[in-house]
Amino acid sequence: MWQRVWATLRNAFYIAEWVPYYTGETLRADALAGLTVGVMLIPQSMAYAVIAGMPPIYGLYAGLVPLLMYPLFGSSRHMALGPVAIDMLIVGAGIGALAQVGTERYVSLAILLTAMVGLMQMAMGMMQLGFVANLLSRPVIAGLTAAAALIISTSQLGNLLGMELGRSQYVHVLLQEAVQNVMNTHLLTLGVGSICIVFLLVLPRWMPLVPEALVVVVGSTLASWFFRLDEYGVEIIGSIPTGLPRPEVWASSVSDLDALLPVAITLALVQFMKNVSLGRVFAARHGYTIDANRELVGVGVSNFLGSLFQSIPTSGSFSRSAVNDQAGAKTPLANVFAAMVIALTLLFLTPLFYYLPVPALAAIIIVAGLGLIDFHELRNLFRARRRDGYIALFTAFCILFIGLQEGILLGIGASVVAVLFRISRPNVAELGHVPGTRLFRDLDRFEQAVRLKDIMVLRVDASFSFANAEYFKDFILEKSEREGRKVEVVVVDGSSINDLDTTAIEALFSVIESLEEMGIELHITGLIGPVREVVRRSGLYGLLGEDHFHLDPHEAVVDVLERWDAQDDGDRVERYFSTTEPEKKEATPAAS
Repeated sequence: MWQRVWATLRNAFYIAEWVPYYTGETLRADALAGLTVGVMLIPQSMAYAVIAGMPPIYGLYAGLVPLLMYPLFGSSRHMALGPVAIDMLIVGAGIGALAQVGTERYVSLAILLTAMVGLMQMAMGMMQLGFVANLLSRPVIAGLTAAAALIISTSQLGNLLGMELGRSQYVHVLLQEAVQNVMNTHLLTLGVGSICIVFLLVLPRWMPLVPEALVVVVGSTLASWFFRLDEYGVEIIGSIPTGLPRPEVWASSVSDLDALLPVAITLALVQFMKNVSLGRVFAARHGYTIDANRELVGVGVSNFLGSLFQSIPTSGSFSRSAVNDQAGAKTPLANVFAAMVIALTLLFLTPLFYYLPVPALAAIIIVAGLGLIDFHELRNLFRARRRDGYIALFTAFCILFIGLQEGILLGIGASVVAVLFRISRPNVAELGHVPGTRLFRDLDRFEQAVRLKDIMVLRVDASFSFANAEYFKDFILEKSEREGRKVEVVVVDGSSINDLDTTAIEALFSVIESLEEMGIELHITGLIGPVREVVRRSGLYGLLGEDHFHLDPHEAVVDVLERWDAQDDGDRVERYFSTTEPEKKEATPAAS
């Protein structure tokens, strides 16, 4: 009975996977890492809440309950949860169209959105829908990240320059408005923000172990208090509520749920894709595996229960997770120690942030935003496959000039179209015989391969389906007509065909009929079991005949050559086996 109970607990709570092996040494490592990340999380969570259009206190709320919940369900041992800049951008763009920033309705919609995202992620995880994250391909994520970096940074121009700018997700609109109002710049505010930016850029080089954002927050707050910068026109944070968040049930209506649904779906997918990608990096580095569906449940529970305590959406942070790993974290329990730092801050330290200058927070956001641009990733995309690089740029362009959600959807659409195009234009290689062997290789890639006279050997490097059936049919027929040599037999190496649908079968019937009219035989080799069954049930096997199906191209070629030799007493088979040196590709020693 206890074994059944334990198995049930292990299935429901991933903490059961590692807690039996927990030691005092592991506890010390997690505590040190959690305290380090917690100190880093204080200024970041407040700054990222501003990106979402929320008061800074809600960023601190997001560093509490979600971080306590994730270790129970999450499968990544090094992921550090909390508010993330890209997530906050999606929140601000989605809710900004529904309510005025700073109003109670805006805040309530943000918390309701957190609950919706959590419920969606939990449902997806329970339904084993982890594969859905594949909709957001690597190029789409790269494009989203690059565009989000620019939007996040430019969104803080007003706070940096000390002027009131309209709220917009379009970079060109913000830049244009900033240029038009440049004469209204508050120089002292700009000076404070610029000094903070310099410190944020220089401190990591001078003192890499020091949390530069915390140094800037503490230093700018002390300077603001000592010099009374607020009396000279520098905006400060002001009063921040003290105490832990009280549990509240979200106020919602059907119209609110309907309006927030597209934003919730977008955010749920973006968060999940980032979490899985981030989790796999650390899992590979430390030799364990993560479960995509458990990650959905873990982050979903964190968001859902966090929303009951006024949390905004949370997910894994790249920068804080890296610090978490470097500080020696061993298990997800490091998140609990980070949450304890936030709890102490909420209970005792929030009055100290009264004089925190708004341009200092803007500086933190701008530097963090621009740091998201990964030129190395974009170069890798163009180097590995140029088409993926263009998809990333297309996604970024659409997000910048059309809209965040629209850009993501268009990027996904571009990825799907690229996949369909690749499937519809599969690689069909003409193979040549490697003299002295039973092997056939691509004529364009192997100099030793020799083209056979009167026999054309083709290999299809894709599933044969409705998407590429017509292309394959046209390829065979055009290749046969335009070869410039008489082709009597076409041998199709089907070893790479792992699927065959009814449209492809129909195309093969059409190919056979067209080839017969041209006096050309079709032979098929190397079909795997499931594909052979489809061929038999479709009647294609009976139409061609058993002698037109073979194990490999070598067997098919030998069978054809033996039949030709029997008809005219030739010696093609003997020459096929005796050839050891390739001649010119146009002159075929295998069957002259």
